[in-house]
Amino acid sequence: MNAPLTSHARIRMQQRGIPPAALEVLLDYGRESHDHRGCRVVAFDKRARRRLVEEMGAKAICAVERYLNAYAVVGPDDAIVTVGRRRRRFEHV
Repeated sequence: MNAPLTSHARIRMQQRGIPPAALEVLLDYGRESHDHRGCRVVAFDKRARRRLVEEMGAKAICAVERYLNAYAVVGPDDAIVTVGRRRRRFEHV
């Protein structure tokens, strides 16, 4: 994982049961969107999931399938601010 984690993000990963390997896949294949507050939100959308299946194969998806609803907030300094799981769609402003 290239991006540094804040202590808050490290705690949230542990609390929410998101392993570092799942975060790495999220950062590599997830789609970025801006939150209009200076940070970027990285999450899996349909296009990112399709690309993940094409590049890793359907069998490898089984290992990370339960983490496909995860998201990461990346700050302006490229540090991961927090990590969580989506329960509903993100609102686009």
